[in-house]
Amino acid sequence: MKNRIAPTTQERVMRENDFIVSKTDLKGRITYGNRIFIEFSGYTEAELIGAQHNIIRHPDMPRGVFKLLWDTISQGKECFAYVKNLAKDGSFYWVFANVTPSYDAHDNLVGYLSVRRKPKASAVKVITEVYKAMLEAEAKAGPRDAIQASTELLVGILNEKGMSYEELVLAI
Repeated sequence: MKNRIAPTTQERVMRENDFIVSKTDLKGRITYGNRIFIEFSGYTEAELIGAQHNIIRHPDMPRGVFKLLWDTISQGKECFAYVKNLAKDGSFYWVFANVTPSYDAHDNLVGYLSVRRKPKASAVKVITEVYKAMLEAEAKAGPRDAIQASTELLVGILNEKGMSYEELVLAI
């Protein structure tokens, strides 16, 4: 299902004690979503289960961030990220996400678990500027080279700061 929702400027802010939880299979199809995920996404459980997790991808999110996330979790490592999500009604909500690989009893990778919580407003302010620059690099490079361009820009920012993406998101 391709996302055709027009984003609005309406922000939904997570409550302090909220945790959005979802699980996906190896291809990113949603296999579970808790009631907070259903609430904030605006979709019904039936609409979410089986859908690609990018059903909630906001166009303000650089493709380079998702490449970093997938590269990290596909290596069996956890990833922390600030993510701006798009709800079914066009509103948006920021999350601080922790995505980890999920294994079965025989240690086979079976999918991914994401737990999201309310991000710090100060961190969202910082990361918004980074993501805006990444989006500009993607637009300038064009669709074919967009991911490479925004990834290179992000790597440059991180090298300048002398830290990894994980260190950056945990520090801000």
